[in-house]
Amino acid sequence: MIIKKKEHWFRMLFVWHGSVLPRLLPRLLLLLLFSAVIVYLRGTIFSFKVPLNPAPFTLFGFVLALFLGFRNSASYDRFWEGRKLWGALLNHTRSLARQALTLGNTATSDASAFIQLLSAFPYALKHQLRGTDPRKDLETRLPEQQLNLVMTAQYKPVILTKLMATWVQQKRQENHIDSLQQARFDENLDKLEEVVGGCERIISTPLPYSYRVLLHRTVYIYCFLLPFGLVDSLGWFTPFIVAFIGYTFVAFEAIADEIEEPFGTEANDLALNAMCRMINHTIFELAGLPTATDEKSGHHIID
Repeated sequence: MIIKKKEHWFRMLFVWHGSVLPRLLPRLLLLLLFSAVIVYLRGTIFSFKVPLNPAPFTLFGFVLALFLGFRNSASYDRFWEGRKLWGALLNHTRSLARQALTLGNTATSDASAFIQLLSAFPYALKHQLRGTDPRKDLETRLPEQQLNLVMTAQYKPVILTKLMATWVQQKRQENHIDSLQQARFDENLDKLEEVVGGCERIISTPLPYSYRVLLHRTVYIYCFLLPFGLVDSLGWFTPFIVAFIGYTFVAFEAIADEIEEPFGTEANDLALNAMCRMINHTIFELAGLPTATDEKSGHHIID
């Protein structure tokens, strides 16, 4: 994710990195070239003058903008839900760390095993959502026996919650905590699993494919028919106006596609690496354990 300081309005016109323009540039150049050919031919194809005028494009463009706005709203809802789930994950891990350190007569040295499991949880969830290998992150946080158990599982975050629940059960059997305190642990462990389920719901339930295809086709058909409606009134200004209008519509679609799945590694996806580091830092600080300070510096953050 890219986080930038507020730019001057004039500099914002030329922002390149973090925008969708680099991905769209080949398509926009194709549209510009196509429009230039239409102007050169004066809207005529094989001696047939395409009888289009700007009026229907105005009405249809308004309706298309409404549908694209709805698509972007639906995609942003998914992005924001993902952000709220990871914000809740930060709160729940803090609560569990505090409970492990303060409830009952559990020593900090005994709680460190629970803290290690808790620190591995966000990394396991991040890799599950991104479909990447978590071994490098988990092997520095888990002992070998637990690492092997987690790595053989398909749903690694759920196995980690089971290991944390086992730790709580062991402390209950050793009379370090009572049944009421155990129930409070279980409540927060249940909330961790709710976060996992919410993230999996976003990943496994994309927007309906037929809806995406319909909007995609409509946007490009509109853009490639637009030069025929403007050529008689705008002349050689047509390619530039068409490219600008095309940029607006195609960029809306590209942004919606990018934020629809917020857990990826694109520029505008959620900064899961930074969130994992924040969670680890705060729970290690609560436990009085050494914390790594590997935050990135600079004008923006991509993580």
